[in-house]
Amino acid sequence: MPSNDSDTANNSLAADLSGTDASNLFRVIDRDNVYGLNLTVPEDAKQVIKPWDEREDNAKYIDSNVDDQLIIHIPFTQNVRIRSVLIKMGRGELTPRHLRIYANHSTIVDFSDIESTKPQLNISLLEGETGVVEYPLRVASFVSVHSLSLFFSESVGGDNSRIYFIGFKGDMRSVKREANSRLEVPAPNAADAPLSERASHKASGMQTTAR
Repeated sequence: MPSNDSDTANNSLAADLSGTDASNLFRVIDRDNVYGLNLTVPEDAKQVIKPWDEREDNAKYIDSNVDDQLIIHIPFTQNVRIRSVLIKMGRGELTPRHLRIYANHSTIVDFSDIESTKPQLNISLLEGETGVVEYPLRVASFVSVHSLSLFFSESVGGDNSRIYFIGFKGDMRSVKREANSRLEVPAPNAADAPLSERASHKASGMQTTAR
């Protein structure tokens, strides 16, 4: 469920160098598949997914195209628990005021879905900041995340929004598997074997215990 905008804004803080430690999730972002909507080139969205030491590089950024709204879809190579989002935005009239975060949609949440899809979080963004700002998230809503769609809107100028940097802090949960893949687990006895093998044992007259 969305949290109170003002609560989220009041809890935001300037990001410090702790973003360089193991909590930085840059290494598990599937950068090649980052994608955007309302950008001149949708694939340019990956330009704002930078290593922490490039966060102040203002040569790479994205601008919204026909208006001030833009959506960025960010998949991860592993399931992650996200504790905070790190954002560096455009200044002045290019600063978006609001961010909605949608978790675990296999494809990007597009503009036609925005009003009918409930975000996990709705954030009021800080204006006037020149560096990266860290926005703590309600961790219970982001425990096992494989992708996020970020919807930025309502820029100060009302015409375009600009983003320089997006990052995340948290920790890895598990390796993502394809939906049709079967998890192989060593089976020292029939009770620990995959369900298909247990069924075979039972059919041959062996007693097993399902777990």
